[in-house]
Amino acid sequence: TTEVFAGIASVKQILGVLSGKGGVGKSTTVAVIAFNLASRGFSVGVLDADLCGPSLSKMIGLKGNIHSCDQGWVPLSQPVGAGIISAVSLSYLVENQDQAVIWRGPKKTAMIKQFLQDVCWGELDFLLIDTPPGTTDEHMAVMECIPNCSVILTTSPQAVAAADVLRQVSFCKTTGANIVGIVETLSGFVCPNCSDCSLLFNQGGGKRLADHCKLEFLGSVPIDPNLAKHLDSGTLLENKDTCVSYLSYCEIVTKVLDILGVNCEPMQAEDGG
Repeated sequence: TTEVFAGIASVKQILGVLSGKGGVGKSTTVAVIAFNLASRGFSVGVLDADLCGPSLSKMIGLKGNIHSCDQGWVPLSQPVGAGIISAVSLSYLVENQDQAVIWRGPKKTAMIKQFLQDVCWGELDFLLIDTPPGTTDEHMAVMECIPNCSVILTTSPQAVAAADVLRQVSFCKTTGANIVGIVETLSGFVCPNCSDCSLLFNQGGGKRLADHCKLEFLGSVPIDPNLAKHLDSGTLLENKDTCVSYLSYCEIVTKVLDILGVNCEPMQAEDGG
C-alpha cells in the first residue's frame, strides 16, 4: 500500500506538468495555470519539484522564506482574484539564490517527500507540481508518493522535442500516471507591437504526438514576449490582459477542468456560524 501523506490529504486534485525535454515551458505552464485557476476562485498550491533549477518563486512573484509551525512548514501564500496561491520551493529555503544545488538522488527524493508530507498545504482545490526535464529522481519520488497522479505533458513543435516527450509518455504509462493531455508551447511568435503570430518552427508537433499516442491535445501556446516579461518580473497578475498567450492558457485550463470533471466555478465554503 502507498502511504497517503497528511500534508496532501485535503487536496482535491494533484496535477503535475512534465516533459522529457528541457526549455519547453513547464514552469511557465504551471505558473500561468496557477494564476488562471486562482483567478477563477480556486485555492491552488504550487510545488516546485525542480530542485536544481527552481524558478517558480520568481514567476509567481512570491518572496520570503518558509517558516514552520507545530504542524510543519507553512507555504508562502497570496490572494489572487477570488482564489489563493500557496507555494513551496527550494528557493525559499536557501540563503543564496545563486548557489548551485548539488544533490544525489536519495537527498532529492527525501526533499520531495518532505514537501508532500511536512508542508501544511491545508484544503486545496489543486496542487500543481513543476518538474525538471527527463525521467529523474524527482519524477520517481512524485509518482511513488502520489499514485495515479494526473499530468500534463508539454512539448515544442519540433520533432526532436516530441521524441523526448514520447519517452515521457512511456514513463507515465509505466508508473500509472493519468495523462490529461499534451500542450504545444513555442507555437509561433506573437509580435509585441501588432500581436500578429509568426511561425518559427515546424507546426503541429504536439497535435501529431497526441494523435500518435491517442491522447488529448489540449492546445498550443505561442511565444509571447509580454508574458515572458511579466513572468520574469512576477507581475503577470496585473498585466495578464496584455498577454495574447494568456488567452491560450485560459482555453487549455477550461479543457483540463472539463477532462478532470471539475466544475469551472469552485464550490464556495459556507459561512460558519
